[in-house]
Parts: sequence; structure tokens; C-alpha cells
Amino acid sequence: MKPKQGPAVNDESFNPLDKENLGEAVAKALLSRAVHPMPPENKFQGAGVYALYYVGDFEPYRRLALRNREDPFSRPIYVGKAQPVGSRKGGEPKGPADLPSARRGSKLYSRLKKHAASITYAENLDITDFLCRYLVVDEVRFPLGEALLIERTRPLWNLVVEGFGNHDPGKGRHAGMMPVWDVLPPGRPWAKNLQAHEKELPEILRAIDEHLRGDA
Repeated sequence: MKPKQGPAVNDESFNPLDKENLGEAVAKALLSRAVHPMPPENKFQGAGVYALYYVGDFEPYRRLALRNREDPFSRPIYVGKAQPVGSRKGGEPKGPADLPSARRGSKLYSRLKKHAASITYAENLDITDFLCRYLVVDEVRFPLGEALLIERTRPLWNLVVEGFGNHDPGKGRHAGMMPVWDVLPPGRPWAKNLQAHEKELPEILRAIDEHLRGDA
């Protein structure tokens, strides 16, 4: 009996520490986590990555909410990261003492709590319609997982309704433009002091609809 032919030989060795493989591992681990209310009920330590999900009835987000009800929590509205205390931009450690810093402090929990506060300010959103997944990560390159998830899941608030993660620029620094997120939905007090965004509401609504139709 003639043996079956196997797949063509691949001479490339598998490197688990390759950037793409590290990102894949982080993304897969995050998406396997249980969902929690916003913010999570119990405070926890660590830094890492997270995904927010919407299941409410706000009309512009209707397609997204329907997707998450029919295929539970399959399409995040936002993906982000909270980096360890003392890490440089991009997640690189300053030295050996920084390597375990993902376990120091409560950066990830604090970030989710701040996001929940932003949503609570919004005039047309209900915080109970939002849930989250989060993953505490020791590996300093976990931002790779965030980038991969954004590329694959195309979260609305990362790509179209930008500015959700913005902070109050502070007193005397309100000459900048209001983030799109604060045009729809409005609500954060500090954003009302900024200059009007160049995009008007009808244009933003069209962009949301086109984005969500493309993800259907």
C-alpha cells in the first residue's frame, strides 16, 4: 500500500519568541478569558491587555451589539493595553529590575475603571451594556498582542470613533480639537472645553455605518 504524501517540507524553524508568535499567544489567551462587567467587580494587580464589548441598543452601534449577542463577545468595540509601571513606551524594560513589573501596581484594573468612568459620562450610553475581557501579562512585549487584535477585529473605537482613551489635557491646554469619541457620544466634561472637531456628526455616523457594514 502506497503511503500518503505529507505536506511539503518547511525548512523554517518555529521560534516561540518571534514577535508574531508572541502576539498570537497573547491574543489567543485574552480571547479565551471570561467576560466581566465594567469595571470588574474585584480589584486586581498587574498590567496587560484588554478588550471591551458592547451589547446595548444605541442605534449607531446596533450592528455591533447584534453581532455580540448572536456570536457572544466575538467583536470588541475597543482593544487596549495598560503597561507596567516604569516601562518605556512600547513596553521595553529599563533593566532587569523592570522585568517582573507587570505584577506591580494595579495598572490594568485602573485603566478599566477610568474607561468605565468615561462611558458613564456619555449621554447616550449605559455602562451596564459594556463588558470586558482582560489578561495580566508578565511578558514585556504584550503590546504585540494588542496590535494583532486591533488588526484582526477592527474595533470601532480604535479605528473610527477615535479618542476614547484620551485624557484631560489639563488647565490652559484646551486649544486642541475634541476627539471624535466626544462628538458621539458627548458627555466627558473636559472635552466640552476643547475646540469643535473638524468632522461633523453626519459624517461620523456615515463612517460608523460603513465600518460596521464592512464587518458584518
